[in-house]
This record gives sequence, structure tokens and C-alpha cells, in this order.
Amino acid sequence: MPANESASSGQKTGKKKGRRARLVVIALVLAVVAGVAFGAYWSVSTVRASLPQTKGSTKLDGLAGPVDVRRDAAGVPQVYASSDEDLFMAQGYVQAQDRFWEMDVRRHMTSGRLSEMFGKSQVETDEFLRTLGWHHVAQQEYDTKLTPETKKYLQAYAKGVNAYLAGKDGKDVSVEYAALGFTNDYKIEKWSPVDSVAWLKAMAWDLRGNMQDEIDRALMNSRLGPQQIQDLYPEYPYDLHKPIVEEGALPAGGKAYDPKGTAVQGQSGAGAGTGTGTGTGIGAGTGTGAGDGLAAGGSTSGGVTTQLSGLSDALDKLPDAIGPNGNGIGSNSWVVSGDHTTTGKPLLANDPHLAPQLPSIWYQMGLHCRSVSDKCQYDVSGYTFSGMPGVIIGHNQDVAWGMTNLGADVTDLYLEKIQGAGYQYGGKVEPFKTRKETIKVAGGADKDIVVRRTNNGPVVSDRNDELGKVGQEAPVGSSAPDRADGYAVSLRWTALSPGKSMDAVFALNRAKDFKDFRKAAADFEVPSQNLIYADTEGNIGYQAPGRIPTRAKGHNGTLPAPGWDPAYRWTGYIPQSALPYEYNPERGYIVTANQAVIDAKKYPYKLTEDWGYGARSQRINDLVESKLKNGGKISTEDMRTMQLDNSSEIAKMLTPKLLKIDVSDPYVREAQQLLEGWDYTQDADSAAAAYFNAVWRNVLKLSFGNKLPKELRVKGSCISVPPADKTGPVDDPDERVRECGERDADAAQPDGGDRWFEVVRGILDDEDNEWWHSPSTRTDSETKTRDQLFARAMEDARWELTAKLGKDIDTWSWGRLHRLTLENQTIGTEGPGFMQWLLNRGPWDLGGGEAAVNATGWNAAGGYDVIWVPSMRMVVNLDDFDKSKWINLTGASGHAYSPNYTDQTEKWVKGELLDWPYSEKAVDSASENDLVLRP
Repeated sequence: MPANESASSGQKTGKKKGRRARLVVIALVLAVVAGVAFGAYWSVSTVRASLPQTKGSTKLDGLAGPVDVRRDAAGVPQVYASSDEDLFMAQGYVQAQDRFWEMDVRRHMTSGRLSEMFGKSQVETDEFLRTLGWHHVAQQEYDTKLTPETKKYLQAYAKGVNAYLAGKDGKDVSVEYAALGFTNDYKIEKWSPVDSVAWLKAMAWDLRGNMQDEIDRALMNSRLGPQQIQDLYPEYPYDLHKPIVEEGALPAGGKAYDPKGTAVQGQSGAGAGTGTGTGTGIGAGTGTGAGDGLAAGGSTSGGVTTQLSGLSDALDKLPDAIGPNGNGIGSNSWVVSGDHTTTGKPLLANDPHLAPQLPSIWYQMGLHCRSVSDKCQYDVSGYTFSGMPGVIIGHNQDVAWGMTNLGADVTDLYLEKIQGAGYQYGGKVEPFKTRKETIKVAGGADKDIVVRRTNNGPVVSDRNDELGKVGQEAPVGSSAPDRADGYAVSLRWTALSPGKSMDAVFALNRAKDFKDFRKAAADFEVPSQNLIYADTEGNIGYQAPGRIPTRAKGHNGTLPAPGWDPAYRWTGYIPQSALPYEYNPERGYIVTANQAVIDAKKYPYKLTEDWGYGARSQRINDLVESKLKNGGKISTEDMRTMQLDNSSEIAKMLTPKLLKIDVSDPYVREAQQLLEGWDYTQDADSAAAAYFNAVWRNVLKLSFGNKLPKELRVKGSCISVPPADKTGPVDDPDERVRECGERDADAAQPDGGDRWFEVVRGILDDEDNEWWHSPSTRTDSETKTRDQLFARAMEDARWELTAKLGKDIDTWSWGRLHRLTLENQTIGTEGPGFMQWLLNRGPWDLGGGEAAVNATGWNAAGGYDVIWVPSMRMVVNLDDFDKSKWINLTGASGHAYSPNYTDQTEKWVKGELLDWPYSEKAVDSASENDLVLRP
């Protein structure tokens, strides 16, 4: 699911990679790695024993009729059945064949049971996930919200998974289970329908919006003033970067328009726009009404700071498999009308940006009814999630759709005042709602925890030891109750209320036109996604769905709110009929890439204050418009080429100014010359891209890093060599390399996403702005102006790359810095070296970069390694589906010795796409392995 794609800007990033808790196996087979018996056990034949059957036939109890499973050279299955139940039962069976280890880890994650597989190392993660209660909510959805039809499909899917597991030991299912068996007698449980529903919660968490921004803004109050914080969170640049919806789908009157142009009056959110607006908040001041709860008019108290910094640490320790935070993570999708394509019908592109995983989070698949009817309703192909029935992104016989993260503000943190066994609310003490959870630990004793809830949501601060140490006397400002025992932090989040998103998946898969599409979107409540659309009749469209809260005036969701004040409760939700959409806009195309959905001045509801800032989306708009200039037409190949665009928007802004700086040091001048004539593209072999990105990283560190509060600082690491021990000027290049290491080890800096592009743009022409001030070091003078700081950043970048890439700039390349390593998210991450060798792949040198269309994201606070990627790429041809193209990050199989484990990766790196067969004729032509599942 896109991203998460998160496109939310300003997320706190820059944590060292090692600070993230991994799904690890602490003692896995360490004692036997060197043994002869181990070598014999891990023979290739043993590893391959779990590879699935893909030819011939096999009996499957529960089927009503035979099902054909045809796999092409990439191992992508196309399933043909005669009933809906058989179709989804076969989907469960086939996905379990290829990916059950991944599915099993996911369900243990979503239910907070990782410790049952991996032992005590995962207890803290389980505690946090149990507190959120994803599996509880999924169970409620299944019991009370989903249609009988959806439940029937979920049951059929689970039946298929369990049919595959029947009679198999772990080692027969995946090599990871064989490895796990050395230290754990773990036994695979049957799959349940709720296990499938719960995975949507994990994806919603990855794409949850601006929760980290709330924490960061609050923590900034301890050191920065209101204007400085405003500098770091600039307004969305509507004058530079177009929003998604431009052509009157929702004017200021709050009326939505249907495709025929008939006005539909949108309901007002209950209580929306009401409230006192007094701005009372948590902090030393009283607030002004312009603020939003916490520290609206003053500094953040020590108790609040402790709570929020501890919560931030707890969030950062969640597994990478849930996905990274980051300003810049997101997704691209766009659709072009047939009036502007070479085919005469629409073309639709999508590439969701998510954390790289092995296997990829996506699983390509076709689900085909032999004859579409009321008994068998589906003929759909695209990208699925292993563990869930249906297709998430793709097309059926009539329509195609893609997704990007809308980034709506659907979470709020509340500071709660504890008093005795309860919390204060509306002048009273309310009792916590509690439940006891028992965490079973492989190889250790069970651990019991108590989950507490307020009327806002679960108390997430209970899950961090540091958070329990807040003093009883922590100052909280004039708005807080006089007597309390300390703080707690609770989370309100739309995904923690049961919804109908699983219904929406099947409705999308069946949609025949834009009316059906919008109806399906109305149930796609969590996570809130930008849904882009095209159909075989030539129409294109966009719909913003989601359960998006409304808040009282004075509470805009940008800071943690005082939980004891009823004025800060949510007042309702934006009506689905009032959510923005477009249908056949006059311009002939629609671009969604996590930018603002609609100009806030033209829309009566607040979707968020924290959009992505539109660098990627505007570049796509510009590329499309350049192709359409003078009547040009866009082809499938043009769409693919646009997906690979490496252009750096921040380089276009800064490079001309960097080239004007007079550089006297010959080594630095040599590096500066790399930028002369550079076209700002970040190809893997570009030395200029390597140097510019190092300069950008050092600009951020020098101008912003050490000015941030200590709670937001994360130490970087230029190199791991000791500093020079001599005094006085350091002129020798080798000594300067060491000095770089010394400075960087004590530095902190932002993540470098497109929010920071806007921050720098806002002060770029103010050459004496206070942000350009940087203190002196042993080798460098204080900087007071922009050009002084830029000169110092250029110098530091030169020595940083000398340390990383060598003195000879002719050997430098962006790809040598910007590498992708694919790691199995469990044993392959921090398990024994032998297992990492078996399960992991890479590295690959990549082009692209932060906020580029080819969004191979990196984090300026942590280095240049690739931490999120276009997790798949597709271009759908609505004129002839068989001429559509697609690619996955890895491959269809989760089995390390399968030829389809990472067979698509090399093509993905090169920007290639595979043929995407859809019609039965095309599928038959591409088929290499046929399996018949018989009743």
C-alpha cells in the first residue's frame, strides 16, 4: 500500500539504522554453524525441499470444481476458477505455497505475538502492538462490519491456506522454519480470516499521517521560538506545486459534483468549525487561539518532553517490516486521457514507495472467473498482499486503478493527566478501561501486561520504561488541572475503530465504471488513499476516500492536545460525499504524488496541515505537460521513462549558487568543478550527484542540525576513524578526513526530504538569515552568511566523500554511496552470517534520490543508503490490457533457492518492465508451469 506510502512531511527520521528493533533470532543455530552435521543438513536439496509444486495436479479438499494455476517464467500465477469461493480458496493456497513464512510473520506482528517465534528480543515490540490492539480491532471488523459476502471470501481464502499447510512440518513449508527449529519448537497454527483483515492495520500504521510531526513540533518548543518552528514547517507552496484537484470538483461552498455535473450538498461535520479557539494548551504560556493545544503560547514542560521523546523512541524501535517514517516517502501515480496518448485510450501509471523488503511486500497475481457471472464475479489482475484475498492495485476487464498515500491527518496524540487509578477529563476523574494481555515468549517465561485506554484511545506511553518516571510535580501550564500524578500519552487513530476497508477491496475488484469505483472508495476508510482511475470507455478520474476526522476550531491536529479538555475531542468525520474528486478534467490528465489534494482556500474541511510538499508531483506534471506540448502524444514507453526520472529539484535550486562561491582549496575546487555543466540528474554513475548530495547533507547539518532540541538530535557518522590529534590548522587531506569524522560524530541533522527543500527555499535569498549561522570548529571559522555556510558544506562534503569513496574524484559515483541491499525481514536481518548469506541479496548501486520521481529515498541524517523504493512499477494500457507492463522489486517467491526469489530485481534496477498478460490467450502463451487443483 502506498505510501506509505508515508508521504507525510516532516516525520522524525535520522535514527541510526541500528536503533530500529529488527525481527531477529538471537541465538539461531550459532552453536552448529561450523559443524559437519550443520553443513550436511543445509544441503541444497534440503533447502529446496520446501519449493512448491507448480506442475501436474493435486487434490484440494473443499473445492467445488477444478482450478487451473498457470505460472509464467517469472513465477507469477494466473488462477482460473468457476466460482468466487474456489477462486479465493485457490488464491490462499497459491500464496501460501510461495510466501507462507512472510504471511506467518505478518500475522504474528499484527497480533503482537512475535515473541512466540523469535523470543525475548521481541517482547517490547509485542507490548506496543498489543497496546494498539490491531488484532482486536480486526476481530471486531470481522464480527460486526463486513458483509456476509466478504466474510465468505475470507473464509475461502483461509481454507486454501490451511489446505496447503495440512500435513506439513515447518521445514516442508520454508527454510526459515527449519532454521527456527534449532532453538524453538514453534508449530504453525491454522490461518484465520481475521489474520487477513489485520494486515490492513499494519499498512495503515505505515501510512498513518503526521503523528511524528506532532511529537517533533512539541519537542521543538523546548528550544525554538514560534517563528523558527514556522520556518521549519512552511505552508504548502500552491503557487509552485499544483494540488491534485484543480478543476472545480469541490468549490468553497462545500458542494460536491457528480460526473454529470449535478450538485450534491455535502453534509457538515458534526460540530465542525465550533469551539472557543482560546488556544489553551500544555506549556508555560496560556496560548492565543492560533496554537493547537500543547505549548500554544509557551515552552514545553520537562514532563511533557520526557513523555514525547520517550514515545518517539518507542515508535522508532518498531520493526522495519512495518515500514520507515520519513519526509519524502510516498508514491507516484498518474493517468493520461486517451486524447493525449498514442493508443487513443487512457494510460495509468503507479509506483508505491515503501520500505524495501525481501520478498517484496507485493505479490503479482491474476484472479479469473472462467465465465463472469453472479456465481463468479471476478476477472482481475494486479498486485496483492500475501495473506489477503483480492487484488489491491491493478485492473479488471473494465477499469484500472492505482493508489498513493493521501496523508490525511487521522491521528492525534493526547496528553492525559493521571490522578490515582484514573485520568482527568472535563473536571472529573474517569477510570481507565483496562485489559490484561499475556505475551508468550519462546524459550522464556510469559509476560503479562495491562493495556489502559482513555476515552481518546490506548495509552501508548505505558510501553516505554522511561515514560513511567515522569515526576508528580511536572509543570503543565495554566490550562492543566491543579492536582495530578503525572502524564500519559494516548493515541486516537481512525484505524482503531472497526471499518469496512476489506469490503472496499472486493468492490474495487468488481467495479465497472466510475460510479462503482466511487461507491467502493466510500468504504475504503483506512488507510486514506488517493485513488486514481481509468476505464476502457476512455474516462479518467480521481477520488479521495477515507475516514478523516473534523476538529473544533483552535485544534488543527499539528500538536498533541490536552486530553482533559473536551474542546479538543474530534467533532465528527468529513462526509464521503464532500471528499474531493475529479472526473475527466479538461487538462486531460491527473497526477497524485502525495501533494496537497486541493487548495485549502477552496475547500471547507481540513484534510491535514502536513502534506508532502509537491516536488515529485510537480516534476511529473512538468514531464507530462512537456510531452503534450504542441499536440504531442504519450506512449507506454513515455510513462515508463517518466517513472525513472532522476532529476533533483533541490539541486536545481542550490547548484547555481554553489558554483558562484570562490573556493581557494584546490581539493574542494576540484569537487566543485563536478557541478559545472551538470544537468541535475542523479544517475548511478554520476560523480556530480554524489558530491551534490553530500553538500546538501552538510548544508542541512550545519544550518539546522545542532539548533534542534537534543531530543530530536541523532548522531550521524561520516567515517569511523579517530580525529586528528595535532593542534592548529589541518591542511593534509588525510587529516581533514579524520576531522570530518570528528565533527560528524557530534552532529545532528534533518532527513533532507522535500519539506527541507521548502525550508531552504524560504530563506535562500536572505543571505544573513540566522539559520546560516554555524559555530566555529578547530579547523573552520564561524559562518554568519549563506555563502560562508555553503563554502563550509562544500569543504566538509569533499572530505566526507574522500573518506567514503577515495581521493580520486574520477572514481566517485552516486551509486557507490546510494546502495540497496535486500534483507529478509526476519532471520536475514541480524541472524547468523550463514543465514544472511542464504537469504539476503545485493547490494545494487542505484540512481534516483530523495523526492525525485525515481524515489529511491535516503535519509540525510543517517547516510546515503536506500531506505525506501518504488516497491513496484506498473503502466496499464486501457486500449489493450495485454500490452500493459509491470515489475516487482523482488520476485514472486519467498523461497531463497527458487529461481523466482529475486529474478525481477535486476530488471527493476535497470528500469525495465515485464509484459503483463491478462487475456486467457496471452496467459496461455506466457505459461510455463500449469498446476490443476482438483476437488
